[in-house]
Amino acid sequence: MQDKLIVFTYEAHEPSKPFLICDINDGRIFEDPLVLFAHPEYDINNGNEQGLYAIGGHLDIPTLISAYKWGIFPWYPFKYCEDPFWHCPKERYVIIPEDIHIGHSLRNKINKKKYHITVNKDFPRVIHNCRMIDSRDENINSWLSDELEKLFIELNVLGYAKSIEVWEGEELAGGFYGFWHNGVFQGESMFSLQPSASQVGLALLCKHPYIDGQQIKLIDTQFETPTFKHLGGRFIPYSLYRSIMDEVENEERDKPLF
Repeated sequence: MQDKLIVFTYEAHEPSKPFLICDINDGRIFEDPLVLFAHPEYDINNGNEQGLYAIGGHLDIPTLISAYKWGIFPWYPFKYCEDPFWHCPKERYVIIPEDIHIGHSLRNKINKKKYHITVNKDFPRVIHNCRMIDSRDENINSWLSDELEKLFIELNVLGYAKSIEVWEGEELAGGFYGFWHNGVFQGESMFSLQPSASQVGLALLCKHPYIDGQQIKLIDTQFETPTFKHLGGRFIPYSLYRSIMDEVENEERDKPLF
């Protein structure tokens, strides 16, 4: 969940669109991208050291839902990469809401009650700002494409993506969005129109860690940044990340229907 700078240090042969490569080391190919994400025997540790897990396939709603449920996300410079690159870092940087660290400066901003947050009040506006602010869309390394923006808006309609808006009075001051499923918020990008507004929003969300009445157990920031480190983020192994994902999945499954 950051303004991601993409630097690839490997060479890869681009597969044709219908295929998705799994296990970069031996180049196995799967015609159905959903197979890739549904079988844990395809060891995540066989991926690239930078977190690259697969190349190819299509950006569509079923693939995105399947991928994010495994903590796998598309991240690539779409302006010069024809096929999606899918990532799943072996060490995941996360924020546990109850462990959030709010420094003196940020605490002062919160205590002044200058900002307040809403959940999912204006998802299209949040994601569009994340894409366009500071001319991000003009950067050659830009990863948030028009196509991905439209897909996430559709995921939002389906309930799989949520936005957090930060307001100064009636004016939007910042915000962030991510994939939301069973208590895990996988942050994608954030923006601030006022200084530190998105940081205040993240801190306020952690102080009351609920989305649609469900407790947030984990905020996945995907990568370490100075901001997330200052807020108390830490690395956890993918195995622990998956166990937390499985735990919330099992809790949802065990809920009585009536």
